[in-house]
Amino acid sequence: MNYIKKCLLFLLVSVSFVSIAQKKVETKPLFEYQGRIEKMQDDKVVLIGSASSVSFDFNGNSCSISLQSVENHQNYVSLELDGKYIGRIRIEKGDAKSFPVVVPNGKKTHHLSIYKATEAANGGVLFAGTTAKLIENVASKKKKKIELIGDSITCGYGNDLSSIPCGAGDWYDQHNAYYAYGPVLSRALNIDFVLSSVSGYGMYRNWNDEHENEPNIPDVYENLYLNKDGSKPYDFAFQPDLVSICLGTNDLSDGDGKKARLPFNEEKYVSNYIDFIKTVYKHAPNTRIVLLTSPMVSGEKNATLVRCLKKVIQAFENDKTHKPIALFEFQPMSPKGCGYHPDIADDKVMAEQLIPFFKKIVNEK
Repeated sequence: MNYIKKCLLFLLVSVSFVSIAQKKVETKPLFEYQGRIEKMQDDKVVLIGSASSVSFDFNGNSCSISLQSVENHQNYVSLELDGKYIGRIRIEKGDAKSFPVVVPNGKKTHHLSIYKATEAANGGVLFAGTTAKLIENVASKKKKKIELIGDSITCGYGNDLSSIPCGAGDWYDQHNAYYAYGPVLSRALNIDFVLSSVSGYGMYRNWNDEHENEPNIPDVYENLYLNKDGSKPYDFAFQPDLVSICLGTNDLSDGDGKKARLPFNEEKYVSNYIDFIKTVYKHAPNTRIVLLTSPMVSGEKNATLVRCLKKVIQAFENDKTHKPIALFEFQPMSPKGCGYHPDIADDKVMAEQLIPFFKKIVNEK
């Protein structure tokens, strides 16, 4: 090979290397996503599950975000700027609208997180972009992960009475998943989280349905939108170190008192719970599972719930593949939110009860 050919080859390799390096820099993500979401084109994303989120870093004090309620009704998101909660936004039905974010002076760079305050059953919230001057996300330390599976309590149903009182508006107008016990717990322990929860759903039957007209949590868990649409499966890319399951409130419910309600079927509840745990292990084989009682269940029903959960745990006592399943029992509570649900203060109490228990388990991982 002559000298000219060698020089040309060297230049070609050098240019290719520079191009690859530049490409790597250019493709670093400017947005971070968490929870059950569906990515669209042009950095748009549909926030699906409770407390699913999109976050980004930006320069300066100018920032507006474009949001749309995909369904033909209002939805809500909660905003966190530089680690501080700055409020909940109501998104009316219709086309995407721009929402200004008040950014205080004094810092050159900022971090904004947009959390879906409502749940999957309320339809998606489309994040359609921002006017902010985006910068690369600051590299963060790898965190432990937790998935919280549950019903309305886990969704943050009826916990935020700051703008619309109980009994007014629509049933989801008081939703604020940002302040549900799971996200509060996760922020306190500095762990990433995903909520897989649907209000009214149970392990074998729902609040007011005997599993005749409605699916239950095991029916929808593997679907991205937590509904009966199996055409969009959840990818389970989020591999949790811990899975918390809080289901039983609706199974034990008496319903609305109008529709026929069968007695609680302990055997069916336990059987479905065992099968569901096997499904969880199928998708997260290295996780540690914790079963929770319910702060909305008391007296004889709570005794029944605890007995059932212990039977579920006993079914796995010879399982050498996974770490032992743990049980956490909430202290009795008189919830002050809508529909006998926890309010934000109650959610904080629940999280504070859970923090030392979960902290110990996280440190064991």
